[in-house]
Amino acid sequence: MENSKEIKAQRSISRGNNKILFTIISILLGLIVGAVVLLVSGYNPLEAYKALIEGISKSPRNIGWAIVNSTPIILTGLGVCFAFKTGLFNMGAEGQFIIGSVVGYLIAYALPLPPILHPIVAILLAMLAGALYGALAGWIKSKFGIHEVISTIMLNWVAFYFSNFVAYKYLKPNSMATFDVIDTAKITLVSKKTAKTMGPFFSKFFKAPIHWGIILAIVAVIIVWYILNKTVLGYELKAVGLNREASEYGGINAGKKIVQSMAISGAICGLAGATQILGFTYAISVTSAMDNYGFDGLAVSLLASNNPIGVIFSGLFFGSLKYAGSNLQRVLGVPSELINIIIGTIILFTSVPLIFRIIRAKRRNRKLKNTEVKDTEEKNPKEKVNPTRIRKENVQNDSVTSDNVEEKKIVSNNKSSSNIINETGEDIIVRTIESEEE
Repeated sequence: MENSKEIKAQRSISRGNNKILFTIISILLGLIVGAVVLLVSGYNPLEAYKALIEGISKSPRNIGWAIVNSTPIILTGLGVCFAFKTGLFNMGAEGQFIIGSVVGYLIAYALPLPPILHPIVAILLAMLAGALYGALAGWIKSKFGIHEVISTIMLNWVAFYFSNFVAYKYLKPNSMATFDVIDTAKITLVSKKTAKTMGPFFSKFFKAPIHWGIILAIVAVIIVWYILNKTVLGYELKAVGLNREASEYGGINAGKKIVQSMAISGAICGLAGATQILGFTYAISVTSAMDNYGFDGLAVSLLASNNPIGVIFSGLFFGSLKYAGSNLQRVLGVPSELINIIIGTIILFTSVPLIFRIIRAKRRNRKLKNTEVKDTEEKNPKEKVNPTRIRKENVQNDSVTSDNVEEKKIVSNNKSSSNIINETGEDIIVRTIESEEE
């Protein structure tokens, strides 16, 4: 047992190191592609990347602004990451972000409350709204079998037009934005007067509107990591994500877990919207297009290999790139779209290993089915074999009634006829609990 645990630990460490190495390589390849685009466009790549770095690190104020830009996409990236970890593709992070921002604004503007209580109530209700909006997509999937990508994309547009409707209702005269939220609801971390007394570095650092959102983002990352790795809920959610059929044989209500997963993901994205309103914009604007915080969160999650801790670093990286893009345009006249080219290339290279894993897992499944059919035909040469029926019967035969909690590890093994391999080729552990019959 100890040797097997040590082997598993070594494999997980090795896998983690490989992911980090490949992420670094993907970033370098993205920067190389960006350099090629700059050369073709007639710009000097070295000067451009120098301006990019200076746009982030030239002064403490720039660093502060990079953090402000990174905060919402860290949270939306975390929401997408949670859904990915449980086998769901949450394309509705943008819509859940918008719903959270609208509800947060309405509470912060129209409901007068004491200073400390006001932002807490606004954030909690915004998270609840985001959770309900995410749960709706999960319920549609579990009830009607409609893929979450379709339903969440449609819900994004519903949220977008609802935001514009609310913005028109509270529109400030001669402006395309609403009135600002009440001061008691703002979550600015340090006031300007206090910042002036904090020394040369922090007085400049807090010229950027740093708010409590970055602290809440770090806390949310820790909570999500704990839920996924240390709780029964996290185990069940990941089991459903890895293989829904196997988890249902293990006694898990897969439909309920899908709704719960999307609700938690939506709550995190709703938190992103609320903190953006209460800490930075203070108002809702009438817009002709989405702000793309949710879609940026998708890129952040992919770059972090769906690791909650990694989301912090990938979010800071993307947020810094996007902020520094304006400096690149100002200094050299380079279009800011170059940043999107670099980010897109990085995500493209990052997704390559996942594609190969899915292809490899499907090949293994195909070989396994062919082996099962061949074995059954040798035993019953006259009987026509259905591979799907064989796999279901094998899994049912493997479920033995017991008083105790049993752990059954379903792994790919050519000798076993009851193997189930998920699309990413990962091992699945299914726990079954069966009560003693009286």
